[in-house]
Amino acid sequence: MNFLASPSRATVAAAVLVGAALAFFAVPELVQGRTEYGPRAVTPRGPLSGEEQAQVELFRKASPSVVHITSLARQRNLFSLNVQQVPRGTGTGFIWDDRGHIVTNYHVIQDASKFRVTLADQTSYDATLVGDFPDRDLAVLRIDAPRSKLPPLAIGTSRDLLVGQRVYAIGNPFGLDQTLTTGIVSALNREIDSFNNRTIRGVIQTDAAINPGNSGGPLLDSAGRLIGVNTQIASPSGASAGIGFAIPVDEVNRIVPRLIRDGGFFRPAIGISAGPPQLASALKLPPGVMIVGVGAGTPAARAGLLPFRLDERGRVVGGDVITAINGAPVTDFDDMLALLERHQSGDTVTLTLWRDGRTRHQALVLAATE
Repeated sequence: MNFLASPSRATVAAAVLVGAALAFFAVPELVQGRTEYGPRAVTPRGPLSGEEQAQVELFRKASPSVVHITSLARQRNLFSLNVQQVPRGTGTGFIWDDRGHIVTNYHVIQDASKFRVTLADQTSYDATLVGDFPDRDLAVLRIDAPRSKLPPLAIGTSRDLLVGQRVYAIGNPFGLDQTLTTGIVSALNREIDSFNNRTIRGVIQTDAAINPGNSGGPLLDSAGRLIGVNTQIASPSGASAGIGFAIPVDEVNRIVPRLIRDGGFFRPAIGISAGPPQLASALKLPPGVMIVGVGAGTPAARAGLLPFRLDERGRVVGGDVITAINGAPVTDFDDMLALLERHQSGDTVTLTLWRDGRTRHQALVLAATE
């Protein structure tokens, strides 16, 4: 017989007696009128340390400026052929100014057709895309919200950061909004690849926990000032492994105003075509950008720059190699683009050019990108 499935009367009676005995000893407050196993007395919480108080205050001030971004994409129903908006992903952003501009990563809104921004008070607004710059993984959205709900973050600097100083990240990891993590600046001047394979230089490395969903959120210093935009992690598992990267705020502060003003970031042009690095290496040229084409009527043509070319016998005829711009070294095409990004059309720059073993300097006026 299975006693667990069908207990006898004797078994039931024995169980009742045992239960009564356990009740007498295990719950004495009911029988003896006193409490021995009730809640423990609570020890009053002492004052927070100075560091704790500073962290609590930092989060209290900064968190209203951090937003949750949901990107939506159009999807057609396979059976009804109806087109509908479906969630594509989530990320973090922060309020740039009281006009409703929201800064985030480009990859947070990439390929989306609609955007929804949720503020710290849980009110939500449809957002429009103002401009983006995939080369630096940055984008700007805009929402139409009351100015009283749009406290911008204070802007700091990244040029004076030191390895070891305390940093704070606020974001929405795994959809858990308004999460604060803390760490230090682990390293400076790292290089990472953006989503279009352009190199982002001067990147901040931190051990503050950054997970999926933190993308586009702010990295703050101990004064609560923006010093970077969290963008990537180095992790085989996809979760925080103590190595996170943030785009330095000096880059952000250079690019975002132009995205707001122009609706995009338009790099000025010289008017050249660059040769492949393998060819430059085969010709034993110095580090720089080998010019293989000069557009008619461009700044390069007006300045007399010459491309490498082939003569009638198929031999290579020497041209110019750009080795520096305004004294800053140019080692490859990516270097040249990064230096040009610091300027706008109409600016005058001085190129350092190498040709046939000789170096010269040539000024030219940058043109707008067509």
